[in-house]
Amino acid sequence: MKALPAIALTAGEPAGIGPELCLAIAARPWPVRLVAIAPLEHLRDIAARLELRVTPRAVSEPRPHRAGELQVIDVPLPAPCHPGQPDVRNADAVLRMLRRAACGCLEGEFDGMVTAPVNKAVINEAGRPFSGHTEFLAELSGGTPVMLLAAATLRVALATTHLPLAKVPAAITRERIETVLRILAQDLRVRFGIAAPRILVAGLNPHAGENGHLGDEEIRVIIPALEGLRAEGLRLEGPLPADTLFTPARLAGADAVLAMYHDQGLPVLKYVGFGRAVNITLGLPLLRTSVDHGTAFDIAGTGRADPGSLVAALELALEIAGRGAARG
Repeated sequence: MKALPAIALTAGEPAGIGPELCLAIAARPWPVRLVAIAPLEHLRDIAARLELRVTPRAVSEPRPHRAGELQVIDVPLPAPCHPGQPDVRNADAVLRMLRRAACGCLEGEFDGMVTAPVNKAVINEAGRPFSGHTEFLAELSGGTPVMLLAAATLRVALATTHLPLAKVPAAITRERIETVLRILAQDLRVRFGIAAPRILVAGLNPHAGENGHLGDEEIRVIIPALEGLRAEGLRLEGPLPADTLFTPARLAGADAVLAMYHDQGLPVLKYVGFGRAVNITLGLPLLRTSVDHGTAFDIAGTGRADPGSLVAALELALEIAGRGAARG
């Protein structure tokens, strides 16, 4: 019998909703060897506070998951933690959780990792430059990351990720577009099982530049990149005006959309499926999925956090691992 996949679940910012979402996940049966990489005593405190029927237990290696039990590789917190009250002294522990999970994936201990949300501001205020999971994991693994969010039948990838808007145009280069689209097409084939993916590509400017009258990045950069990739066999359509790209008629038959920047594509994706969408990092030699939301300090510790996105992230990780496509 084939062994169950092993998935590492990182608890994220301890003062946010991540730890209680991990406990909510553990209350359900799952066909997986699931282990949380998290502060064990903090999880126990939250389980007791919220009267959850989940018992966190220390383990050295993951065993088949049992509903009502959460196996934990302990990463202790150096400072006391209270829901909704982040402490910069705990930022290093958050990064240790991520590093432990990622190294476990790279060494074959885990088939993938699922991440609860972190708070970038808290980590940066602790003096640790951090722009996001995507970039952090790429630095650890040596890969070229591409952010993809999926909700229902809509998948949106990003040509640039966590950049100030003023820096986006300079980052849209032919090399970047070609690299991202090759990775996106490859991972749609390997990880999602789509034999010949069809990808819609947004323009950068309003009306995709209006033939150069509203910006020339489409003419100078995007069109030449798409023409070269089409010659390699990629099925690409664009550059398309972003204001009409996301209409049902245009999306029909498309497998993914490439948006040029964060807030061009993700508002539509999150409107379609917020709370059930999944963030997956493509282009890395490891599998990582995550939630589509933040740490929600305002409801942390109240028991009102919805685990739907973390459930979807684990389901997708198991689906990809089941294809034997967890590692790039």
